Amino acid sequence: MITDSPIPIKLKLSGLWTSVTFCYVYGDYFELYTPDKIQSLISGENPLDSPMNLLIASLVMALPPLMIAISLLFHAKVNRILHIMIGSLFTLMMLWIAFNSLEPWYSFYVFLALLESVLTAYIVFLALKWPKELSKSSKVTAS
Repeated sequence: MITDSPIPIKLKLSGLWTSVTFCYVYGDYFELYTPDKIQSLISGENPLDSPMNLLIASLVMALPPLMIAISLLFHAKVNRILHIMIGSLFTLMMLWIAFNSLEPWYSFYVFLALLESVLTAYIVFLALKWPKELSKSSKVTAS
């Protein structure tokens, strides 16, 4: 019989943030194929039309890939708090983007934003349910 091995929560969270990051990258890449997008980039008529706006967007979008490493490297207490905060922020942000992108050429964006929202909501759920440390008596019997 085939059985699943238990996956440590840090690996689960790291994998989820990796999935979310890929969705963000693909969404932004596919957006380049929407009508007039390339022309707006060339003309400078886009929301990221200043060095400050690009820096802010970069800081926000650096968080999901950073969370991949944080998931693996940080202590459980800090990890849990960061996952709840950043996961909640990105869930709300992507839901807002999904509902403000409801037009035919952006159906791919709505799909990805909703998928990202589900993934980040699951991240928050896992962080809220973070496993407690085993007691000393459980550790003895578990080994």
